[in-house]
Amino acid sequence: MRKVFVTKEKKGPWRSRKKEVVAVNTLDLAIRPGEIVGLLGINGAGKTTTIKMLSTLLVPTAGSIMVDGTDAVKEPMKVKKRINMIAGGERMLYWRLTARENLAYFGSLYGLSGKALTERIHRLLQAVELEAAADTPVEQYSKGMKQRLQIARGLINNPSYLFLDEPTLGLDAPIAKHLREHIRNLAVKEGKGILLTSHYLTEVEALCERVYIIDQGELVLHDTPKRVIQKVAAGEILSLWVSGLLPATHEHLRQMLVPLEASLTILEQSDGVELRIQSKGEITAQVLKFLFEHGVIPHRLEVEKPKLEDAILKLAGREEKGREKA
Repeated sequence: MRKVFVTKEKKGPWRSRKKEVVAVNTLDLAIRPGEIVGLLGINGAGKTTTIKMLSTLLVPTAGSIMVDGTDAVKEPMKVKKRINMIAGGERMLYWRLTARENLAYFGSLYGLSGKALTERIHRLLQAVELEAAADTPVEQYSKGMKQRLQIARGLINNPSYLFLDEPTLGLDAPIAKHLREHIRNLAVKEGKGILLTSHYLTEVEALCERVYIIDQGELVLHDTPKRVIQKVAAGEILSLWVSGLLPATHEHLRQMLVPLEASLTILEQSDGVELRIQSKGEITAQVLKFLFEHGVIPHRLEVEKPKLEDAILKLAGREEKGREKA
């Protein structure tokens, strides 16, 4: 799919001309029932535009969106019954209404009424643990309660596919953890296909089976979080604290690390010296063997494995360099 916005660019105090801005450019992605897929963007790359197109809130300039064989562009009303969107923050709710009234209103938009709607509201309020506050105006809710109600609202039509845009934005850690568990259960236990965008990359690593990384609306990389890390930021950072390390040993260690494609940084500390070694592969065993052979016994050791955030930052650096050269 592709989305181009037409804007006006000023050419002077009285003149302007039309300018095309490509927000999403030939992006192909797929979501299967029962899986959580991440959509990550480098430098604000078009995630929200993508989700709005998938949610039928925006019509793509070109391309198609198929939901279980139905064309979302040609038959949006039919597709709306099978999808829903949950946004982070405190949007998409009516604050002066109670939780029950909010769910009744949104349920009516999907054609639900009577006993069927009442029973569904009851089940959803139970699921998100808001039964006790069901008849309290939303404006009196905490952030966590509002976000739990957002999830209930997003499930009111029992969608097959959910699009989650920063669902834990601004939440305290315990509440965010509880919501992540609920999101995981929606996929694992209820078989819903979920597309997740989040700036909390530890959240993406914990939840997503696959991730799409985009920049300026174009796909940069698509793989599992683990393989993205291996492709982009493989290796480790090894930190060792030692005492009595001779300058000659420093130099020998540097020479030993060259063929291993590892770099050494030596930091003077109050209790000795910290050796910080960054490598493209696992080198802990080789470094310890070298130090033992030279009579050096580390009194502290830490190994830091790269995370998805490290891979995203490296990709961002590559993209910036590419644009500078262009």
